[in-house]
This record gives sequence, structure tokens and C-alpha cells, in this order.
Amino acid sequence: MTRAHSSRGPLLTSNLPQLQNLIKRDPAGYKEEFLQQWNHYQSVMLIFEHRPAEHAEQFRELVTFIAQVSQCYPVETATFSSQIASLLLRSFSTLAPDTRKSLVQNLVLLRNKGVINSIELLQTLFPLLSQTTSTSLRSFIRRTILLDIRTANQKAQNHKLNRSVQAMLFGMLERGMGAEMIGDKGKLRERLNEAPRRSTDEAVWAIALTKELWKRGVWKDEKTVSIVALGCIHPSAKVQKAAYYFFLGSEDDDEPCSEEEDEGPDIKQLKHQRLVKKKTRSEDRKIAKAVKIAKKKTKTNDDAKGNTNFWAIQLIRDPQTFAEKLCDHLQRYDKRMSLDHKVLIMQLLSRVMGYHKLCVLGFYGYVVKYLTYHQLRVTVILVALAQSVHDLTPPDVLTPVIRKLAHEFIHPGVGSEVIAAGLNAIREVCRRQPWSMEEDLLGDLVEYRKSRDKGVMVAARGLLQLYREVNPGLLKRRERGKTASMANSSVTPLPYGHAPKPAVDIEGIQLLQEQNHSVSDDRGEDNWEGWEVESDSDESSSDWIAVSSEDEGDIVISDSEDDGDRSTRPPAPKEYSATPHPVESIATTKILTPADFALLKKLKSESSPHTSEGNRGTKRKANSTSAAIESEQATFVTEADIMGPRKRVKADYEERMASVREGREGREKYGSKKGKKSKDVPSSTTNRQKARNKPVMMILSSNAVRSKKRASLREKQQRLRKGKR
Repeated sequence: MTRAHSSRGPLLTSNLPQLQNLIKRDPAGYKEEFLQQWNHYQSVMLIFEHRPAEHAEQFRELVTFIAQVSQCYPVETATFSSQIASLLLRSFSTLAPDTRKSLVQNLVLLRNKGVINSIELLQTLFPLLSQTTSTSLRSFIRRTILLDIRTANQKAQNHKLNRSVQAMLFGMLERGMGAEMIGDKGKLRERLNEAPRRSTDEAVWAIALTKELWKRGVWKDEKTVSIVALGCIHPSAKVQKAAYYFFLGSEDDDEPCSEEEDEGPDIKQLKHQRLVKKKTRSEDRKIAKAVKIAKKKTKTNDDAKGNTNFWAIQLIRDPQTFAEKLCDHLQRYDKRMSLDHKVLIMQLLSRVMGYHKLCVLGFYGYVVKYLTYHQLRVTVILVALAQSVHDLTPPDVLTPVIRKLAHEFIHPGVGSEVIAAGLNAIREVCRRQPWSMEEDLLGDLVEYRKSRDKGVMVAARGLLQLYREVNPGLLKRRERGKTASMANSSVTPLPYGHAPKPAVDIEGIQLLQEQNHSVSDDRGEDNWEGWEVESDSDESSSDWIAVSSEDEGDIVISDSEDDGDRSTRPPAPKEYSATPHPVESIATTKILTPADFALLKKLKSESSPHTSEGNRGTKRKANSTSAAIESEQATFVTEADIMGPRKRVKADYEERMASVREGREGREKYGSKKGKKSKDVPSSTTNRQKARNKPVMMILSSNAVRSKKRASLREKQQRLRKGKR
């Protein structure tokens, strides 16, 4: 055996696949041969770094061989993975395409074999995304990153890996945050091409990968949203657009991941192959399955298009600061950005303001200059304006906006569609803040209900009906309607800043009650241990007036009803019960300690609808949160709400032909089917055959019969010779 083994040595040296197979069977028996190849790899590595073009093929073969058997000799190959990773990061642009692909594939192989962990692999792959120019290699790297993170979080949350990956994505975004903002308007695009592209490409890929992980349900937490929120204020316009589309729920055509998405089977190509190839039942089933998949994918894309990502907007950390940064960015770089880019910012800012009920007053002053009927994409701007308004928006800020809408959109000098859009926009704004309307202006607007145009009439009636319900006092007596007139009292909305009912508890405090948690007594010192508490000697207490013990006798504080004059006390509110409910008793009779608030925060995070079970992206949501999201989507304003009902426009040639083709689908070739189904060989009937079936009285006065009667003898002979009667 020893002689045979030694005689095979020279052969194994030149046949690496055979040696690889033998090493996997007996690592200890072939350790000498492996060390020989390992030393050869080290020497080739040194030569390859100086002259990569000469020994590229030999170097790839050695790297592939060592990667396949590295798990058999972990001590000897301890530095192998770091050498490959450093070579890729250091000399990726100078390597040949085949060498790049081979090194990346072998590095992924080491991860699959467990030689390196996910963090070591991802630290190498993330920088390569922005450097590679090969579409296939970039697609392979992207799939590897997504698959590795998804697999690691499949059974349970891998918090260590998630924190490391999120830190990498944050770093990819922050590396370009100090650059100057270069917009995408006109000649500024040329300057954008001259700017450093690496930081921009890294940021684009960071946003794209984060969106993909969110879409697949791997990440559904605040840190994921924070990564995309940071991209909204990135200096690159391309990165900003990718982040805006994430919150708005639509797809970006320029996004790298969107280009490589599977668009489904090509139905047209399959039908063409069906005509050329042999007709079989398997081909028919294949086409039917492909059509079903294509319809399902089209329906999914249509459902996802234009739907705001309310879950992500809800998880924005410090939404007020985020909205103020967006508004400041919009005003500062107004002349550098194109209209489409500014519209995206308006849409996102309005969604955040409307959902979180924020007051960013600078937005209304900015949007006023775009409220003209000849402005491009004015309907989308009107939608953003209406969506940003809520019951906490100051009415005095909205009143000039409504005046501008009425002045620009509602007058005899514009078309009926413009008037209808203006009335609908004013109605949507006033629906959210009724106090923003003036009485005189409302009286003029509701007069348009007598218009002959259907769209204008419906829009004016909608505005009239709105104020009949919320504030009929602003209408004239004859316009208030039957209900308000019979009530003999005007129904007015709540004053600005007033809530329908006062707050009686703390948000989420019912979770403490459900957990049978007894709120600790505020006098216990153990519950305040480890928490920072202001002392009596702080500077903030300097505003308090010190009262000496001698003056304490002049101050009488008593809860007894027998002390003092009872007539000077305001009466207790009648709408509240003397005995509070269980939740109210905790909020009104106890002082919650920091430990109680920490437990409350933990319970709220555990019951959050974004917490995934087994991290498989399950979409189990709490009933209260789902109801809030559904109500928000119900009040969502669309362009159809602004435009209102419109007359059907006459179809052009393309639309008519599309309708004709749609009617021909699913049936045989059009034409008469008479005489085709009853015969073995399909054929039509002649005119003589059709004449035989006619009634006699129908053909007696025909020209053929009368010509026979008037025919001469010679004409009858000629007819008989031709075989005619």
C-alpha cells in the first residue's frame, strides 16, 4: 500500500480534482499532498499579486481546491479566507472577470461549509456591490446576501447578525452624508455624473437591500425604518428617491433590485412556441399555468402600486424632527430639484404629517406657489395638501390656502374640470379642519351647485353637505337643510385644540391590568433605585418660593367639603362617574415609577404587530392597530377624489381596437358558422342552395323566374345544352 501510494504522488500533484476526492475520504492519509499544494498556493499567491495576468488560471484552480478541502485542515487553512477577502477588497478593480467570480464563489463556499460566519462573508460582499460592473456577478452577490440573512433569521431572530448588518448599512449611508446636495434638474445632472459615484452607489444598494428585507418580512423593526429615513436626507437625489418610494409604497424603476426582479413567464413567446412545436396536452397545461402565474403577478403589482406603507410611517423615530428636515430640504434646494422630485417629497411629508398629526407650518407657505390650475401635476399636489391637514392644524394657516384655491381654480375663466377639482380640494381640506372656511366664501362656493356641469354640481353639493353636518351655522338659513332647521339650534364643531373627550388614562396602561401587575407604591425607594431622579437641590427648583414655617399657618389646604365656603368651589363635572374604572384607578390614583414605565414599554413592544413570530415575517397584527391603519387608509385621498366624476371621453382608435381585441379573446375566428358544424368538411352554401329554401311566393316575381317565361326557343335550347333548367 505504501509503495502504491508513493507511486501515485506525481499523478495526484497534477490532478487536483482526484486529490480533492481522496482528501475528503481520508484527510489524515493525504495530509502531505495537501501541504505540498498549500505551499504551492502561497508561492503562486505572491507571484499573482505582482503579475495577475500570468498565473490567473493556475491561481483559480488552487483557490478552488483549497476551498473544497479547507474544512478537513482547519488549522493549516486558518488564514485562507482572510487572504481571499483582503485580495477582493484590495484589488477587485484590477482582477480579471473570471478571477473575481471564482474568488467570490469560493468565499461563499467557505460560508456554506461553516469555515467562516455570516458577518465575515457580508463584510466582504457589501463593498463589492458598488464596485462590480458585471450584471451576473452583482445579481449573485445580491441573492447571496439576502439568502444568508433570511436563512439566519428563519427559525429565530439572530440579533447579533442583524445589528452587525444594520451597522454596515448605516455606514454605507453615512459615508456620503457630508457631500454637497446636487439636484436632478437640468444641467445639474451633468454635475451629478462627475461627482464621486462610489458613495452614491453604496447608499443606493443600502436602501435597496433594506427595502428587499422589509418586503420579504425578514426585518420589521424601527432600525430598518431608520436606515431608510436617513436616506431621505442623503445628498444624492437617486438615494432620496429610493427612500421616498419605500414610504410611499411604490416601486422605483431606477432601483438596482427592481431591474433584476422576475417578471414572470413570457406568454407571447409560449404561444408562439405552441404554434411551431407539436401540439400536446402538456404544452397546453404549461401555457395555462403560465397565464395563471402572469395574471396573479400583475394583480399583485397593481395592488401594491400607490399604497402608502403606513407600517413604516408608524415606526418612524421622532416623526416631528423627520418632517421638519424634509420641509427644510424642500425649501432649501427648491431650485436644484425637478418637479417630480419635489412632488415625491410633498407626498411623503403630507403622509407623515397626516398620520402623526404634526404641525409643520412652513409646508403650507411653500405649497401655495404651486396652487395654480396650469401647474403640472397639480392634482397630486392638491392630494398632498389635503392629506397633510388634520384636526390639530391651525385654521389661520389654512385660510390663505383656501382663498388661493378659490381664486385660482373657481371662477368663470377656467374649465369645468378645473372648478370641480378646486371645489373637491377645498372640501377635503375642510373635512379635516372645518374652522378654516370663511362664511362669505362658503356662500359663494355652494352656489355652484346650480351648475349644468355634472362634476361641478356634485363637487358643490358635496361641500354643502359637509357643512350641513359639521357646522351648519356658516350656511344661510335656506341652505342648512331640513335636519338643522328643525333642530332650531346650530351644530358647531369642537373649538380648535379641543378633544372629543379628555384623556383619562395612559396609552397602553391596560396591559399592566391584563398582566395582573400591581403598580408599586410611589413611596417605595426600591422602585426608584438605578434611575436618575432630580434632587431638591437642582437648579430647576430655584423658581420655587421658599415658605418658612412661620407662614405655614396662613395656608390652609384641605380636601374636606366642610371647610371653607362651598359656594366658591366650581361644581364637579357631571359626565364623569365618582367611581373610576379599573384602568382609570391606576392612572389617577397611583404614581408610576420608572420601573413601571419600563415594564409597560416591554409589554407594548411584545404586543406590537411588527414583532415577528419565529422571524418568518408573519403578519399577525393587533386589533387596535389594524383598525387604526384601516381607518387611515379609508380617509386616504386619491387623485380621483380631487377630479371627481367626469364625462366619458370619446375613445380614440387605439382604445377602440383594444376593445375589439378584448372581445375576440376566448372564441374562434369571427364569421358565419352556418354549414360548418354539420358537415364533415367545413364549407359554406352557394346562392342556388340558399334559393331552394326560399318560399315560392317570394321568388315568383323574381327576375330569374320572369326571364324563363319570356325566353325564346333558342334561349331555352342553349340553357339545356349548358345543363341548366
